[in-house]
Amino acid sequence: MAQTLKTDWTLFGTTIGMAAFGAVILYSASSVIAELKFGSVWHFVLRQALWLLPSLGLMMFLKRTHYKKLQNPTVAFAAIGLVLMLLGVVFFVDSAHHRWLRMGPIGLQPSELAKPALVVFLAYFVAWRAQAINTRYTLYPAALAVGLVILAVVVADLGTAVVLGVTATVVFFVAGLHWRFCLIAAGIALTGLVLFICLKPYRLARVVGYLDPGYKIISQIDPGGRIEAYMHQSLTSRDTSYQSEQSKIAVGTGGVIGAGLMQGRQKLLYLPEAHTDFIYAVVSEEMGMVGSLGVLLAFGLILWRGLRAAVRMPDDFGRYLALGITTAIVVQGFMNISVVLGMMPTKGIPLPMISSGGSSLLSTLASLGILMNVSEHAG
Repeated sequence: MAQTLKTDWTLFGTTIGMAAFGAVILYSASSVIAELKFGSVWHFVLRQALWLLPSLGLMMFLKRTHYKKLQNPTVAFAAIGLVLMLLGVVFFVDSAHHRWLRMGPIGLQPSELAKPALVVFLAYFVAWRAQAINTRYTLYPAALAVGLVILAVVVADLGTAVVLGVTATVVFFVAGLHWRFCLIAAGIALTGLVLFICLKPYRLARVVGYLDPGYKIISQIDPGGRIEAYMHQSLTSRDTSYQSEQSKIAVGTGGVIGAGLMQGRQKLLYLPEAHTDFIYAVVSEEMGMVGSLGVLLAFGLILWRGLRAAVRMPDDFGRYLALGITTAIVVQGFMNISVVLGMMPTKGIPLPMISSGGSSLLSTLASLGILMNVSEHAG
């Protein structure tokens, strides 16, 4: 007799609720800038809706597809191979930003697709090599695959690269990677992070602006001002604290219950990227602490249901699949919120299911569809 699966209504309801809430707050955050730039207050909402419908369809399809169908070398290696190919193509096609594949009015970010693809690959590979996780036959190919994806992503998207790195680290750590190899991987990752920050003037300016806003320490280290001149090569680095300051003003003025939906002021051209990277600031200003904590609670529910599924799964593949998806979504969410609250330097990373961005929405809902299926089999 076929097993009757019970829908994880907590995870399903949280996902649908966040997607619906995202559409509402996106309209509030984007209507002014949309009318100024495109002549319609609905521009960004309609564009998001065009992604939302197929994304929900894909989520439901994956929710109903047994997760073990993904435990296939063809699926795992094809997914990672396709993403690497797209990341290579976008590097040359989008020579300015190395981020977007444009197909008429539709733009796709391969770096967003890298998250579910890498999780599926990691879950398959680690489950396959579970009994020999600390051997070179496991570590070398895994490091090569993960390293290639992160290197391809970090060229244009440091925030997503960090999410991918943290996700891979968590999966391998839980799988039993020896602490010695963990320290080696952490050292390599930290070195690479510093290198890629220094290679981009705007990235270095953001980090220095966060740690040393008055440039007092930098001026002592480099009296000639060469580092500061290097950072200012990018126009976006001339006032690196502006976004953070405006964001904190929005959060601070929200109070307990907020100014009310559509009543926020910082989105009126004071806060750049109010509908994308800093949409949590709009939530805080218009819906106050109640709305802010509501978003945190939603991510907390995803974390709970994901970890619950990972703990209860009887097989390694399902366990690492749930763990990887949960880590990627929750880490990205808390990174975005930390930036908005001034707890981290500014990064270009969206708030899952809430920020404007079709590729992010598609990637997140597809991942959650897989997680729902895993959770249903966990009981």
